[in-house]
Amino acid sequence: MIVLLPETSGNVIGVKVVGKLTEADFIETVPGIEAIFARHGKVRFLVDLTGFDGWNWQAAWDDFAFGIKHWGDIEKMAIVTDSRWEGLAAKFAGVLMHAEVKSYSSPEIRRAWAWTRA
Repeated sequence: MIVLLPETSGNVIGVKVVGKLTEADFIETVPGIEAIFARHGKVRFLVDLTGFDGWNWQAAWDDFAFGIKHWGDIEKMAIVTDSRWEGLAAKFAGVLMHAEVKSYSSPEIRRAWAWTRA
C-alpha cells in the first residue's frame, strides 16, 4: 500500500510505503501524485519505507516507469528507512535521476521532513 501523507503540501510529497506493493497500489495512488507534478513541475519527495516489504513484478515495473517518466522532475528526495540496502539503492537512484537524495533512519523523520522542505 502507498499512503499519501497528510504533511504533503505544495510541491512537497510525502508517502509511506507499507507491505508488498502491487499494481493496484500504483493505480490507486499515482493519479493524485501526478496531479501534484502537473501543478508544480519539480517536486520534493519524502518516502517512508519503514514498512516496505518489496514489490511484485508488475509493481516493480510501474515504479521504474514512474521514475523514468519523472526523471528530471524530482528536485530532492528523503528516504526514511532502517534498511541499509534501501538507503544505498535510493542514493544510487538519485545519481541516475540527477536529484539530491539523502537517507534517514526512522527516528530522524522530523529531520527528513525539514530537509525535504528546505
